[in-house]
Amino acid sequence: MVAKVRKAVIPAAGLGTRFLPATKATPKEMLTLVDKPAIQYVVEEAVAAGITDILIVTGRNKRALADHFDRAPELEANLAAGGDKQHLIDEVVDIADLARFYFVRQGKPLGLGHAVGLAREHIGDNPFVVLLPDDLMHRSSTLLTDMIDAYERTQQSVVALKSFPAPAISMYGVAAVDPAEPHKPDDPLVKLVDMVEKPAPADAPSDLAIMGRYLFTPEVFDLIDEVQPGKGGEIQLTDAMAELARTSGMWGWVFESGRFDIGTKPDFIRASVEFALDRPDLGPEFGAWLGDLVRQRGL
Repeated sequence: MVAKVRKAVIPAAGLGTRFLPATKATPKEMLTLVDKPAIQYVVEEAVAAGITDILIVTGRNKRALADHFDRAPELEANLAAGGDKQHLIDEVVDIADLARFYFVRQGKPLGLGHAVGLAREHIGDNPFVVLLPDDLMHRSSTLLTDMIDAYERTQQSVVALKSFPAPAISMYGVAAVDPAEPHKPDDPLVKLVDMVEKPAPADAPSDLAIMGRYLFTPEVFDLIDEVQPGKGGEIQLTDAMAELARTSGMWGWVFESGRFDIGTKPDFIRASVEFALDRPDLGPEFGAWLGDLVRQRGL
């Protein structure tokens, strides 16, 4: 019987320097889109896919992450004393009840592979997903559920992939697909044989870039332990994944839409706009204003 995927790891130890000065005293994962911090959208995506246990890997000055997913008795009491605030009380209580939350600190910035490796004791012998909080998925996306379904069929690790044009491909880890089973437009699942971290466009083995959603079997931890540190002493997760693809086997799930790279300012703004437009309490009024603004500016 295939083990159910119930655990998730969210690496959240980065400094968020691209969003300074906002991230000088606030973790980048706590920057809000409409009225929720970015990391809450990631947690809600995981919970919607059946995840019940979430380990967040943090760093210095990240206490706000643990506080956000904890109960806040003083706040709840103040809201209750104000009267007619039950809907707000329910909303803040529900955050703590989304899943079982655990936290571990990454003491040094030694790369994504190192951050994932810190989850070994917590994960044990279970399959698990890794969600990078800079990659935000629209609520209509079924990517994580599709990846879990693919794991249940193959019983092997799965990574999310997205096609990019040649000039952009060198920004990402890139997957090499088994030539005997090439990517077909009508089949999102592809067999992987290798991965290359940020290759030059001419050296890229495909146009399929690795995105921030991964599903691993626990054997990935042994491979992370074997990875030799690279530039800056960082342990690249891609190196462990490449070995996993070459030995035990790994699959890619190709998707097309629904992703926002909120580690960049333009996509952070786009996500904020789309999420606001999706809200029945905000969308109509905000959409009308946005339409008027576009017309006024002749855009």
